[in-house]
Amino acid sequence: MPAIGLPSTGGHDVRLDQRTAPRTVVYAFPRMGRPGAEPLVADWDAIPGARGCTPQACAFRDHHAQLRALGAEVYGLSTQDTAYQREAVERLHLPFALLSDAGKRLTGALRLPAFEAGGQTLLKRLTLVIREAQVEHVFYPVFPPDGHAAQVSAWLGAQAEWASYDHALSSRHEPRRRRCRSGEGALRRGGGHHGDDAVEHG
Repeated sequence: MPAIGLPSTGGHDVRLDQRTAPRTVVYAFPRMGRPGAEPLVADWDAIPGARGCTPQACAFRDHHAQLRALGAEVYGLSTQDTAYQREAVERLHLPFALLSDAGKRLTGALRLPAFEAGGQTLLKRLTLVIREAQVEHVFYPVFPPDGHAAQVSAWLGAQAEWASYDHALSSRHEPRRRRCRSGEGALRRGGGHHGDDAVEHG
């Protein structure tokens, strides 16, 4: 991840290359609307992937505890400014911060897919899973938006199950490896005549 600080609705800049959680989930979305406000362009709902930002944010809100339990820190990301984003965080009671890439620095550095509407550059809907400052997985395209948080949660759960299985498998073979190493040492000490007995009882 590039060393870029992004303004957040939490009141401080966030560096995605310096997160301490096991994984960081960053879901990018075009723009959050406001109740009663006119859409950015008249045909907004006709733009593929444009609609659904509020349901997606609410889904990540509702799955937040589960995602945290799976070791993931969650952020939303758009090119809207922080003041606009903060209204959405407060209105929707989001338990995570939204990050602003209004300057398009992260968008340009990672070459994130975007589109133009109403004279603005908006991010297409995608999700990055970051682990140890590297992009581990990308969800793109994302559809439907309101079901995506559950999809991310299921993916994280599968990674946790695989890690647990791999650990159990490694632990099961470790005593045998120790016995083999012990036998090899006894073989070297005892010479060829007692080698078979040494391995058998090592």
